[in-house]
Amino acid sequence: MSNLEQTASPVAYDAEPRGDTTATYLPRRRLEIGRRGLQLLSWLAPAILLVVWELLAQGGWLSPQVLPAPSKVIKTAFKLTTSGSLLNDLGVSLLRAVAGFAIGGAVGFTLGILVGFSRIAEAAIDRSVQMIRAIPFLALLPLVIVWLGVGEAEKIFLVALGVTFPIYINTNLGIRQVDPKLIELGRIQGLGTLKLIRRIVLPGALPSILTGVRYALATAWLALVVAETIGAQSGIGFLAMDAREFLRTDVIVLTIVIYALIGVAADGIARFLERRLLAWHPNYGGAR
Repeated sequence: MSNLEQTASPVAYDAEPRGDTTATYLPRRRLEIGRRGLQLLSWLAPAILLVVWELLAQGGWLSPQVLPAPSKVIKTAFKLTTSGSLLNDLGVSLLRAVAGFAIGGAVGFTLGILVGFSRIAEAAIDRSVQMIRAIPFLALLPLVIVWLGVGEAEKIFLVALGVTFPIYINTNLGIRQVDPKLIELGRIQGLGTLKLIRRIVLPGALPSILTGVRYALATAWLALVVAETIGAQSGIGFLAMDAREFLRTDVIVLTIVIYALIGVAADGIARFLERRLLAWHPNYGGAR
């Protein structure tokens, strides 16, 4: 081969298009379209349900005292929003949920770390935690009222209590399920205890911890509903109880819808955290 041919050959090779070729671009494009189609499909069923609900209510098949039309619920939401009462009650409930979640999450994570790393801590803590976890909220409510009254402390305590257990269990489980071979490999590489925990154990347990966060978000609202039914003067639960006294089914349905929307939003936040914090994980990063 001549010198000219030798110098021309790399140029011809570099001139070929780089990056995604048509063979790889088309399947990715189809996959993206398929994901968007599934997202639209997930919202199609609730939309159809609302349309059928509205038609049955407008046709007189559903009594307004039993189940008001969605249009009636929307009008009620607009009235309560413009008057400021809905936003005030929503803000109060959100503050209670956030405060309880922060306290319960910190307690559950700390206990999960202790029990996950120490057999002595497990023997001292786990059985008591499991016994308390088995007690229903309604059974604890009278005792909590005696301890804390019917103020904000009682409501935040119940939310924190409900949040603690899912995070505790999943943190403990995630630590125990880390592959021992990875820990052994870290020790072979000369990692100290703190670096071993920070680089191997906690990242390996993170999927389970975030699953606990998702469960805890749902439990937080369940506990808050129970707490706000007793002695509350504000909040979404108080709004529902007050509407019950006056047979305002439109307001009751509105509070249920608000709880549902908050639950969807909270789950969306948890999924976002999964995608960001677990971008390195093949089952999470960019998968959803």
